[in-house]
Formats: sequence, C-alpha cells, structure tokens
Amino acid sequence: MLRYIYGNDLRRFSRLGHSMFTDRTAQFAERLGWPVRVNAAGEERDQYDVLNPLYLVWERDDGLHGGSMRFLPTTGRTMVNEHFAHLNGGEPIVSPLIWECTRFCLAPGAEGRVAAALALGAGELMSAFRLRHYVGVFDPRMERVYARMGLRPEVLGRAGAGRAAVAVGLWSMDLAAFGPILIRVGIGRETSRRWLSEGLHPPGAAPAVEAARAG
Repeated sequence: MLRYIYGNDLRRFSRLGHSMFTDRTAQFAERLGWPVRVNAAGEERDQYDVLNPLYLVWERDDGLHGGSMRFLPTTGRTMVNEHFAHLNGGEPIVSPLIWECTRFCLAPGAEGRVAAALALGAGELMSAFRLRHYVGVFDPRMERVYARMGLRPEVLGRAGAGRAAVAVGLWSMDLAAFGPILIRVGIGRETSRRWLSEGLHPPGAAPAVEAARAG
C-alpha cells in the first residue's frame, strides 16, 4: 500500500523508514555511485531529510520499503534551487503551486507496479494540495523511467552529456492519467483516496492539507 508520511512522523514507522533509507543507499551510493553520505546505520540521508519533507512510500506486505519519493514545497529550501539553479539559467523556481520531487527510489527487485503506484500517489498529492507542477532534477535513465510511468517532464534546461547528463523539468498530471495508472497498480480510485486520507489525516491529528495551505 501507499503511505504518506511526514519526516517528523517517520519514528512511527521506524522499520519502514530504515528500509527506505538503506534502499536509498543501495540505489544511489552502491548502484549509481553518487557521492552521497551514508551514516553508521547504512542509511543514505541528506540535508533535506531534516526539513520535514513529505515521503510517499510503497509499503510491501512484509512491512518493508518497496519504493519512495520525497516532496518539499519550493517556497522553502530545495535541492533544485540550492544546487541546480544553473540548469534553469540561474533563476530560482519558487511557487506555492510547485513542489520539488526528489530521491525517487525503488527497492532491489521491486515489482513492476511500484513505480506506477508512486506516480499514482504523486497525482493524488497534486490533486489534494491543488498543485500545478512538480519540479525535479533527473538523468536520462530516469527520464525513461518517468516516461514508462506516463509522466513526461517539460524540460527547462540540460547540462552535460552521456552518463553525466542532467536536466531539470516540470511534471503535471491530469485526471485522464489516473485510469491507466490505477489499472497498472491494480486498485480503484476509492482505495487510492483512502490511502491518501489515512496518511494526511491520521487519527487525532489536524488535517495536514488544510494546515499546509494555511501555512
């Protein structure tokens, strides 16, 4: 199932969270060879994980991480503005209607529907928070992955060539995209919306969507 978890609430999902960060190590540090930091627990974490981002996580039947993405509003600190602004001509991307999406990660051996489930969750967040776009930095390999998910970015700028190439782009998702993705995930829209509601409105908590809009 999909989990929507704010960083400050990850302690409630310690096993799931730990497996997410160790799978990030496996993908970004070990397989892709990125110069990322890995802590003593084997977890890949960076400076943006302490900013209370919203994590979208596919939880497997065994309670472990199957895939995930991380979201931050562009009205605050973001990776794209602090490290990759040159890809957009030096212009920062700041809007209450645009969130940054980073750290797209799939667990080793993840089943095929996990990427589609993450695309579905991103679409539900876009609808719930009335967003227009996501912004993110990606390489050519990820561009192919996004295309298979039905999410083709509007490329704002590119740099480098070959494996060193990197680009920044905007994504959007309209209602017509939900049907095919729901089929790939194997659930109905009611289930998808329930997962969102349970994640953003846990028992005893203030409605996260309205709190975010008010802030």
